[in-house]
Amino acid sequence: MESNNNRYWARILVLFGAGLAGVLSAIPIVPKLIAASGEEPPLPMALIQAASVVQSSAILFGMVLLGAWLSPKVGLGTPLINTYLLRTARAPDTRRILLSSVAGGLVGGVLLVAISRYWLPALPTEFIENAGKFDPPFYTRILYGGITEEILIRWGLMTFLTWGLFRLTQAKGSTVSSGNYAAAILLSAIAFGAGHLPAAHLLAPEVTAPLMAYIIVGNSAFGLIAGYLYWKRGLEAAILAHVLAHCVMVASEMLAS
Repeated sequence: MESNNNRYWARILVLFGAGLAGVLSAIPIVPKLIAASGEEPPLPMALIQAASVVQSSAILFGMVLLGAWLSPKVGLGTPLINTYLLRTARAPDTRRILLSSVAGGLVGGVLLVAISRYWLPALPTEFIENAGKFDPPFYTRILYGGITEEILIRWGLMTFLTWGLFRLTQAKGSTVSSGNYAAAILLSAIAFGAGHLPAAHLLAPEVTAPLMAYIIVGNSAFGLIAGYLYWKRGLEAAILAHVLAHCVMVASEMLAS
């Protein structure tokens, strides 16, 4: 019993540690966001950055706990962590997980590049200029975008939504329906997209309808791919695909410059 409890908390610490690396990598972004808003910071920048880390870390830890509690109830999980770090499960089909991650990352990255180029002519000039100045470092895209966001959105939010829909629509003890997984994937992807709107308000004096659509659609599109991978292959597949999608986008930006 004690061994199982230790392994339970070990997975929590692994996920929190991975997500925390992303939180810390985003520290340099805070001054850029405030500068883009055109407002004077209300506090010394160091205090604002420290408060941002504390707040983000608290949210991250809560989402890690939520996912650890609910994921076994709805058949979602971390197969690679369970097997290779915690030694609590039989070896999964690692090759299948990696191939799915690569396919999802490449398709997702190309899709995001296509969405960006399609919407670019309709976006406000101020947004484009400020977004260029705000452009986060590559390591932040990988650590925060690829890892932390997947832990927050897939491991925490999508797991919670799957469990909530299951409890609302199905009998206790039954198997979670594909429809509830699909609905949780869609809702968590839309929530993730809408969660980027406050940043759009900082980067543009007016959030136009095309800009709002671009923010929501652009950030939700990959969420559908990542959500499916989390459901079918595990959280690690969604993380690896998200990291690869960012690599595709960075490569596209380098080729275009």
